[in-house]
Amino acid sequence: MTLDELIQKVETARLKRSEHLIVQIVAVTKYTEDIEPLKRLYNDGQRAFGENRVQVMEEKVNALKDYPIEWHFIGNLQKNKINKLLSLNPFLIQSINSYELAEAINKRAKKPVRCLLEINSAKEETKHGIQPEIAVETYLKIKENLKNINLQGVMTIGAHSDDEEEIRESFRLTYEIFDKLKSYGAKICSMGMSSDFEIAIEEGSNMIRVGSALLSSYL
Repeated sequence: MTLDELIQKVETARLKRSEHLIVQIVAVTKYTEDIEPLKRLYNDGQRAFGENRVQVMEEKVNALKDYPIEWHFIGNLQKNKINKLLSLNPFLIQSINSYELAEAINKRAKKPVRCLLEINSAKEETKHGIQPEIAVETYLKIKENLKNINLQGVMTIGAHSDDEEEIRESFRLTYEIFDKLKSYGAKICSMGMSSDFEIAIEEGSNMIRVGSALLSSYL
């Protein structure tokens, strides 16, 4: 779908939740090595782009350096790639999936880095992220001890299921955690991808990460 079509769908889902909800779209670029589709998407008005591999993100950041893009890192970050990622000055690292990873970034960062805590709300072994039971405690521990990690909220990947209620439940659980963290400054609840972003928005997501559904119109 085009960006306009996506925005229409976001609007419909948003109004089901609340007319006050503002949802940011992050266009996930991992589906193409070519930067021309990203330029077309930018020209349509898209400003936030997400990438899940550091090496590929570096290539795209350099190729699009004349475009004021807000780059989000959304993949599993290996500790040996931290320095490289920090050198790209990402707008937001969405995938802090352990206290140890936060600690490693904190140690190497020269200034505070905006991050989200990734929560494995579906409790699936194939997914990364903090277990929901210790998410609040881990979030507060990072905030208290790691001065170069500027936590902005939480992120999750919805349950991998055909059962809509199961998907909703994983988003609901993440939103409940986000709600508890609002008084500690949490502003972003990043939930929802191409297949489930409407459900995520209905459950309170204010940031979605859409790749294949959006990019296919620009390839």
